[in-house]
Amino acid sequence: MKNILIIHGPNLNMLGQRENKWYGNTTLAEINNSLKQQNLAHYSLKFIQSNFEAEIVEHIQKIVSNHTNFLILNPAGLGHTSIILRDALLCITIPFIEVHLSNVYQRENFRHTSKTWDLAMGIISGLGAYGYNLALQAAQNHLEN
Repeated sequence: MKNILIIHGPNLNMLGQRENKWYGNTTLAEINNSLKQQNLAHYSLKFIQSNFEAEIVEHIQKIVSNHTNFLILNPAGLGHTSIILRDALLCITIPFIEVHLSNVYQRENFRHTSKTWDLAMGIISGLGAYGYNLALQAAQNHLEN
């Protein structure tokens, strides 16, 4: 069994209720349910959402000991600001895909840069909730090959 960890960063628990122009109407529960439905039998998905940088970092640090094989990460605003998050990602050796619901290049200038993009295997940005489904398909393809 391969283990895939999906981490949703700060404020993503408010999806469907905030800034629908950028994030759409889909809730976080709906995104997670969509991923569970897409999942193949030989994969285990674990979902984490936190508004706290330290908690996200702790989950990333535990990746090796809990036998995670792949990470799908939506760091939300932390991706643009957090050196601490970057340092945590430098501690792991498993591949990860970074997901952003909105097209960051259509938004404020501070969102055009990231502290983590160069560490990611790939980045999906601007495809809304569907970006998570694509990230899961890419993770499965990577783990099978």
